Formats: sequence, structure tokens, C-alpha cells
Amino acid sequence: MDRTAWFPGRFLGGIALVLGPLLWLAGLFVRHLSLRLPFTAEQLRHFDSLPFAATWQLAAYVENPALVTAGFALFAAGSAVLCLAFATLARIVGHGLAVWGGAMLIATLFSRLYWTGVEQTAFQLIGPLGLERATEHVLGIYTEISYGPWLLSVALSCGQYVGTVLLCVGGYLTGTFGTARLALLLFAGTLWAGVLKAAQVQDLVAIGGLCAVLVPLGVTVLRAGLPEPARRTRRLVSW
Repeated sequence: MDRTAWFPGRFLGGIALVLGPLLWLAGLFVRHLSLRLPFTAEQLRHFDSLPFAATWQLAAYVENPALVTAGFALFAAGSAVLCLAFATLARIVGHGLAVWGGAMLIATLFSRLYWTGVEQTAFQLIGPLGLERATEHVLGIYTEISYGPWLLSVALSCGQYVGTVLLCVGGYLTGTFGTARLALLLFAGTLWAGVLKAAQVQDLVAIGGLCAVLVPLGVTVLRAGLPEPARRTRRLVSW
């Protein structure tokens, strides 16, 4: 038995740290484009005035289903890969708070995958019902499909905020992160949660910051493996 083995391992963990946030960034960028490209300035002002982005998202799907599907698929793929990335990050930090934080963040990602299924179902309703009826139906049951059975998905999503803070506190106490990367990770933890949300410029900035935190760590893991937390005598990064 190899007692030095850890989950998900050096190769998978390093790849996940690099690929996960990049998939999220790509997915959000495509989702942002799909909401902006097909519509006039007047239509965009109308959509921006609505309380929910679901109407906007469904209308964008009618205009360009391939682009919308690509954006949601990339984001979902990033959510799956980030499960391994956050497990690796908690291992890198090597603090009890980071373990709890990583577990909460991973649970939140399962909620995001549940929401992907809900979103795909909403898009598929447009075919048999038409855009207007499908939009009315989705908005009519929006709370139920967003919160999930027994409110599990919305409850798990709360772990994003608490988990990010715990992971950051653990990273600070162990000297894993410099101040700047700590701030970027906290900002990334504010990304919206829920069904059919609109990807805005601030979301791209937030996940761009997550890339700046995780991608260099992933490269380090792939090249040199994980340092033993108990033996860490200096910060892994200086900023």
C-alpha cells in the first residue's frame, strides 16, 4: 500500500487546478456573448430591467442555441473539474479549516450541476411550447426548480460563501497565499448561484481572478508535486 498517495493525486489534481477555472472562464465568456450578440440596445435595456435573467437566457437560446449550449456546457464541465481542484487546494493549504472549506465548495458544485440539468430542461421546453409559453412556465415554477427537492440545492449553495472564507482563512494561517491572491479568491467566491443566471463582466473578472490563483498552483503541482504542509516554511506564492 502506498501511504503517500492522496486524492485526487498529483496529475489529476494539477490538471484540475489548471483546467477547472479556465473552463469556468470560457463558459462565462461564451454565455456573456450569447446574451449580448443577438439583441439590439433597446432589447438589452429591456432584459436588464427584468427581475430575473431567465427570460433573457431563453430568448438567447432561440436566437443561437448552439452558442448558448456551448456556454452552459463549458461552465458545467468546469464545475465537475473544480471538484477535484478544490480537493487539491484544500490539500495544499493543509489546515483543518481548509478541509471544511473545500468540502463546502465541492458540495456547492454539485448544486451547480443540478442547476445545469434544470437549465437544459428549460431550454428543451421551447421546442414543444414555444418561447412565450416556455418562459411563462419556467417563471411560474422558478422557485421550485431552483431550490430543488427538500431545498437541497439552495442549501448546499450557501456553502460557497462559508467555504470560501474558511479556505481563505486556512490559506492565510498557513501562509499559502499572499494578500493579493487571498483577495482574488474571496472575490471569486461571490459568483452568483442559481438557475439561468446572466453572465456579466464582473463575473468574468471574478473568475479571471480565480484563474490567477489556481492555475499557477496547478502548474506547481504538476512540476513539483505537493509540499508537505507541516514542513512549509515560506509562502508558496509571494503575492
